Amino acid sequence: MKVGTDSVILGAWTSVSHNPFNVLDIGAGTGILSLMIAQRSDAQQIEAIEIDDDAYEQCVENFEHSPWGDRLFCFHASLLEYIETVDEKFDLIICNPPFYSEDYKTPNKARNLARFSDAMPMEHIILAVANFLSDTGKFSIVLPYKEEKTFIEEASLIGLLPNRILRVKGNESSLLKRSFIEFSFLKNESVIDELIIETERHQYTEEYINLTKDFYFKM
Repeated sequence: MKVGTDSVILGAWTSVSHNPFNVLDIGAGTGILSLMIAQRSDAQQIEAIEIDDDAYEQCVENFEHSPWGDRLFCFHASLLEYIETVDEKFDLIICNPPFYSEDYKTPNKARNLARFSDAMPMEHIILAVANFLSDTGKFSIVLPYKEEKTFIEEASLIGLLPNRILRVKGNESSLLKRSFIEFSFLKNESVIDELIIETERHQYTEEYINLTKDFYFKM
């Protein structure tokens, strides 16, 4: 699957200023978020979970061929299987989850797994964070903007508080499309920013370029 803009923004925007020792990437796909965090930080242990067979194999291959292969590990498992077998706390959890909750399914099973939320319900993600996030850790996720309020309310039930929010839209005239939210168990005043990706088709804003330029060959 192609590298999506959501993953690029999430991997570049997520804070590593607290110097995480270990990182958990929930629903890794082909491993882009883990690779970006490995590039941006000195984290010694970055674990990725991926349930789809082909994506898992691609993720492992990408990890092995990266400069950070000794710090990257991918598990072929569902999120619930991982919760049942792993007992560890992580300083950073990052997730680009499936968005779609409609009944519609494509004929492509792998595409369904990656795109439809029944493969990874939001409740399972919150359960995982409750199990795995350290007391001073951070949890970053990207969601449709329309789901921002509901997810923040659900996360608050386990004591997670939004510390940073980045609301993103494609261009100046378009509606807000995505919310990137960084949570922790620590109470801080939420910092809310907005990012516009393009001024016109394939013409990127200075803010988007500054955020993501370290991850593109041409920007």
